[in-house]
Amino acid sequence: MATRVGIALGSNLASPLGNPLSNIKAARDFLEKLTSDGTELKQAHVYQSEPLDCPEDSPVFLNTVIELSYDGTPAELLQQTQAIERQMGRDVIREKNAPRIIDIDILYFGTTSHHEASLSLPHPEMTRRRFVLQPLADIRPKLILPGDDITIADHLQHLDSAEPPLSLIQASW
Repeated sequence: MATRVGIALGSNLASPLGNPLSNIKAARDFLEKLTSDGTELKQAHVYQSEPLDCPEDSPVFLNTVIELSYDGTPAELLQQTQAIERQMGRDVIREKNAPRIIDIDILYFGTTSHHEASLSLPHPEMTRRRFVLQPLADIRPKLILPGDDITIADHLQHLDSAEPPLSLIQASW
């Protein structure tokens, strides 16, 4: 049985595929191939965000969230998302918060709570990041994460963050 999975996509570098928006579209297309046949892929608007805790002079990021149905395990999805990142040109050895062609983060995996060194679900930082909460609220405002008691929309409304507001880049992509 397929599980609904939320995935954050981010990019702030050009690649052979094009600009950061092209990178996000390509990642979405790769991920869509992993979905269960006939299931809907939801995609949020694409937003621009200022680099957060990144090296000086890092370019702005484009961020979004997609939700899809997946038939495997969280570990299998992690392997597949990391393979997509490598295929798209992301370095295997990564400086923390460095500019990147693509960043693919699994945010939630249905009602699963999973905590290992390689993967924690729900993503432990997601409710403290505007660049994740705002696009996720576009597609799943009433979602309550496993182990939580308030909705994504409530998290966004009460977010205490120094992040500047996001800029809408593209509603339909």
